[in-house]
Amino acid sequence: MTQPLFQQDSLDEAVAALRRDLLAADGPQISTMRNYRFAILPYRPKDEFKLRRLMRGLTDELRAEGWGVLPISLQKLLLDRIRATGEANVAALMSREKRLHEKSPERALEYLRDKIAPHIEGPSGIAADVAKLIADFAQQNPDREGRTLVLLGRAGALYPFFRSSALLKHIDGKTRNIPVVLLYPGERKDTTALSFMGELDADRDYRPRIYP
Repeated sequence: MTQPLFQQDSLDEAVAALRRDLLAADGPQISTMRNYRFAILPYRPKDEFKLRRLMRGLTDELRAEGWGVLPISLQKLLLDRIRATGEANVAALMSREKRLHEKSPERALEYLRDKIAPHIEGPSGIAADVAKLIADFAQQNPDREGRTLVLLGRAGALYPFFRSSALLKHIDGKTRNIPVVLLYPGERKDTTALSFMGELDADRDYRPRIYP
């Protein structure tokens, strides 16, 4: 069995490496591909609060240097999508899930997946919301080219309804070439393989740089 790499690569080291690359003298260097400015920073789900603290520190430092930083909560986008289906639908969804859970937690989860996934998957789902937020932010900050960063956080809320690799695919080409860092709760199994929340099979369908 492939072992996770967190024993060697700590979260502090990953954030420090990201900071160095963002503040490189020639501009952000989070990717070797000029037109694909994505990166992934994996962390153990149990380190969620530590991750938030470290990213607040990095965000404050970048803003003090004149950067524009856009944090996007994927959890909020998910909840907004669910609420948009209407209060009656949400109430019915919750009621049905509770009844199913009493009989079988697995059936309840499958029910939620079937009902929620269509609202968040694909290019017109959460990816569309992310792309719009980035486009609006870029339009509001035209003078910060080369000094702008998007942080995609609270990705754990998408589990098990949506894979983050699919999210990155759907926003590719829609980010105004702004550096985008996905804060990824899970385990790094080898150089390019990530297991979302440490629960799903390792996904190797990632092109971005994985920190550190």
